[in-house]
Amino acid sequence: MAYSVEFSPAASADLERLFEFSLQRELDSETGDLDIPARALQAIHDAIQLMALTPFSCRKAGDTPFLRELVIGFGHTGYVALFEIVNDQRIIVGAVRHQREDDYH
Repeated sequence: MAYSVEFSPAASADLERLFEFSLQRELDSETGDLDIPARALQAIHDAIQLMALTPFSCRKAGDTPFLRELVIGFGHTGYVALFEIVNDQRIIVGAVRHQREDDYH
């Protein structure tokens, strides 16, 4: 059974911010690849779908066993999604950041 996954408003804003940053980076590059921002979001989406099947396999992110982080590989780095297992049916993603960012905001 897969958990239902919801994105908090902050996590949704994070996805938009990450997409816009990646798009601008590619636009500013001499060899920019405009498919990269969409592929990055697809990698996040695919990882979230896998997380919905086995959320407890992700690393703990606090004192409670229900707050966890999903590491999402993409290119040379990737992303990290902070999420909470609310109950046996529901997960809420609270934040998504690039692995090179300092921390969740």
